Amino acid sequence: MFMDQIPWLTILILLPLVAASLVPIVPDKDGKQLRWYAFGVGVLDFVLMCYAFWTEYDPHQSGLQLVEHYDWIPQIGLSWSVAVDGLSMPLVLLAGFVTTLSLFAAWQVDRKPRLFYGLILLLYAAQIGVFVAQDMMLLFIMWELELVPVYLLVSIWGGKKRRYAATKFLLYTAAASIFILVAALAMAFYGDGALTFDMTELAARHYPMVMETLLYAGLLIAFGVKLAIFPLHTWLPDAHGEASAPVSMILAGVLLKMGAYGLIRFNMEMLPDAHVQFAPVLIALGVVNIVYGAFNALGQPNMKRRLAYSSVSHMGFVLLGIASFSDLGISGAMLQMLSHGLIAAVLFFLTGVTYDRTHTLFMDEMGGISQVMPKVFALFTMGALASLALPGMSGFVSELSVFVGYSTSDLYSSPFRTVTVFLAA
Repeated sequence: MFMDQIPWLTILILLPLVAASLVPIVPDKDGKQLRWYAFGVGVLDFVLMCYAFWTEYDPHQSGLQLVEHYDWIPQIGLSWSVAVDGLSMPLVLLAGFVTTLSLFAAWQVDRKPRLFYGLILLLYAAQIGVFVAQDMMLLFIMWELELVPVYLLVSIWGGKKRRYAATKFLLYTAAASIFILVAALAMAFYGDGALTFDMTELAARHYPMVMETLLYAGLLIAFGVKLAIFPLHTWLPDAHGEASAPVSMILAGVLLKMGAYGLIRFNMEMLPDAHVQFAPVLIALGVVNIVYGAFNALGQPNMKRRLAYSSVSHMGFVLLGIASFSDLGISGAMLQMLSHGLIAAVLFFLTGVTYDRTHTLFMDEMGGISQVMPKVFALFTMGALASLALPGMSGFVSELSVFVGYSTSDLYSSPFRTVTVFLAA
């Protein structure tokens, strides 16, 4: 890295991380300074990332940009290597926007506010770290770093079954993370080359088909849990049902996308031969997610659980796009990730506003809410229509792109494409 280059990505990670460590000493006499401090850090980090990407990122250039590389622990091949490309840059912006919005939504938190805002800021840093890491072990560290904040945020500020939901989340995600660690070690130690966790070098290596298949299966489980792929999805409705609205915004808006990002970055890009073999499996899982999530959403009286199962259904379209082997399908999957991240965050935010006024999450107890909260009702209706992929809205464009990309893919036979599109539609 050149000394005259500003280390933007390192700054974006360290700013919320350092700010979180300073939360215990922030003066908070009237209860407002701490809120403004946390929200201000979120806004500042988001503004900085917008400025950095606007001035330093070239959308017409392929490959990694804003590259930073420092030897961290060279004895074990670990480096601080961060960069962005066309896949990670939009997700960093999504994480910045959603987390900042969640800090605004958490304005009324008065129970252990220092711990709450500190955990949100720590989670903020970890999310950015996952999306920009170019060292597989660094990504694993960032991946694990977000587990503890989410567990505490759900278990302390959640509903009646918060500890059950938080523990279930922790067990699912921690167990699945073992596959990422095993894959990183296996790929780093394979061959006669130097020990390295650099993702570019690992992607350039050629692995035996048996090894690639095992790596792919393990990573599919690891990222499938975070993406809430059936049948690894059961933590999500429980976590959403018990988490506070600001935490649910991050869970649906950002954390699910980490799973999809991992599938694209590792399974698709680094293990391409196994990806071809597993593509029909992803198609089947995607269709199951779409249908299963949609039907379960219809049967949920609890608004947050309904939104959770809706997220399961939407992530099915991401799987279809990833397995489509077409540029349009993959672009549609990426757009679906961004569209759902924004829509879900807004819907959970509005659900939290509604709960603060009505003290209920059950829809059969919300009769006449359009009269009491007309603006919230109107905004929620618009968000729900966008989630339903109403023509002209982002959800429609993304899902149509996935369908067209998959339908025109040369990898699958016409009968197979016809059946799966019919079921998914």
